[in-house]
Amino acid sequence: MDVVILSRLQFAVTTIYHFFLVPLTLGLSILVAIFESRYVATGNETYKRLTKFWGKIFLINFAAGVVTGIVQEFHFGMNWSGYARFMGDIFGAPLAIEALLAFYLESTFIGLWVFGWEKLSKKMHLAAIWLVAVGSTISALFILAANSFMQNPVGYAIEDGRAVMTDFLALITNPNLPYQFFHVLSAGIATAGFIVLGFSAWHLLRKGGENEFFRTAFRWAAVYALVGVVMVGLVGDAHGKYLARTQPMKICAAEAIWENETPADFILVASINEKGQENPFEIRIPKALSFLLYSNFTGGINGLQYWQAEAVAKYGPGNYIPPVVLSFWSFRIMVGSGMLMVLLAFLALIQPRVKFLQKNNLLLIALVPAMALPYLASTFGWILTESARQPWIVYGLQKVQDAVSPNLTAGEVLFSLILFAVTLGALVAVTFWLMVKSGTAEPITVEATEE
Repeated sequence: MDVVILSRLQFAVTTIYHFFLVPLTLGLSILVAIFESRYVATGNETYKRLTKFWGKIFLINFAAGVVTGIVQEFHFGMNWSGYARFMGDIFGAPLAIEALLAFYLESTFIGLWVFGWEKLSKKMHLAAIWLVAVGSTISALFILAANSFMQNPVGYAIEDGRAVMTDFLALITNPNLPYQFFHVLSAGIATAGFIVLGFSAWHLLRKGGENEFFRTAFRWAAVYALVGVVMVGLVGDAHGKYLARTQPMKICAAEAIWENETPADFILVASINEKGQENPFEIRIPKALSFLLYSNFTGGINGLQYWQAEAVAKYGPGNYIPPVVLSFWSFRIMVGSGMLMVLLAFLALIQPRVKFLQKNNLLLIALVPAMALPYLASTFGWILTESARQPWIVYGLQKVQDAVSPNLTAGEVLFSLILFAVTLGALVAVTFWLMVKSGTAEPITVEATEE
């Protein structure tokens, strides 16, 4: 058993568990704030009940997200001390700002929001939930600023074998950051939309579509989900074009392009032989990749073999090709889930106006398991983002093998891996169980509990 592989697996497991919770916190905080804004503006008690009903699910998700996020911090000292020594001067700044500004903002005003229903004025109470949403968004921004440096290092100098920050402004204006930030934010909006759609569909199926409370939630969630998934697609397309210039190896791994192609075809599906550096079987769409990357049908792309030779010439001997099979299929699962979400969100949007969809329960039935789609898309999106950067932990500056703690043994990492996987897995399972329990409860029950 290899210490590096086990440490990577451990971080992957804890990150995936954590990111099961992050997008819903981002998206649902905004949607709950929108519901309360409607209540304050109109005085309609339905929106107050909507705020409390979905706010309870938000609180459950938020609490579990804090726990899983703290566990991630421990990894830098336990498994990745080489990374902490090399990157501490840069990585520490956005993490400190995230904790001292964003998290304190969230935690302070979430307390005011939970306990202030009958103690604060309507507008002050509304301000509290909007500040929670702002805090969640700022938190994501600074975490992604740190991750964007790992993808595209800027504003640094190497001193005594360490990366030292020379320009904080460059760090927070990293050209990679807007793509990552808006991609994650829009994924959160889509996740919240589909969670509300799914639970609302369950209630409408159970009550034969006669529940005004959940019909209102359904209509709002349909718009919210569609906005989110369309934003994800637009930002993702722009990000792909950007990566073609800055991380071409990642694009080639995601598309399983081994040799130079002009124009470049899009490989829909393929069997991939990484050892032989070939695809024995492919289904291609001619010139489609050229259009996706360059908005024309003539642009060419250099393949993995070309970029491997370039990397060897620049960084020295070694294998610089990411895991192609994992990258290729992660991208397709992410995009496939996203396309299905666009279709379902659009059908949900037009459902109140289309008699066939009103009379037929197939859409409502489909929307219940469709709550899993944004989680699939987000999980495989992050797997692609991180695995297709291999062998680098900080692109072009530090390899993963140099970042692991030097004194770790395989037994120690295996023990902590099992411990984290079981403990966090149980926590996430309980979180989902509580969310299902709350999401399938009657609104009147939730209202009584909150009051």
